[in-house]
Amino acid sequence: MIPALDKGNTHMNVAVCALKFRLPENHSLKGKRQIVLSMTARLQNRFHVSAAEVEGQGLWQVCTIGISYVSNRGEHARETVDHAVSFVVENYPDIEVLDVQVEVFPVP
Repeated sequence: MIPALDKGNTHMNVAVCALKFRLPENHSLKGKRQIVLSMTARLQNRFHVSAAEVEGQGLWQVCTIGISYVSNRGEHARETVDHAVSFVVENYPDIEVLDVQVEVFPVP
């Protein structure tokens, strides 16, 4: 049995990001899969975020990666996700970022 949380002392914030990008030089699902798996593993190891391909699995050149992070401070959660996005942009110069959407949700 899980004990009830004292809601008066619990503060949780979840930052979520949808990072949509294009791989203009890629010509196969296998090539895309290698890049996406490398990217998500590096994000998870470096920033302790959850990261996975969430859209475009059947497309060769377009992908959306979902990134999430939980913290007791909303600013910290947002900063961590922002750093993860910057890491992708800096370390994967062959991708073309199409859209980035980040939101922070307080959880009661």
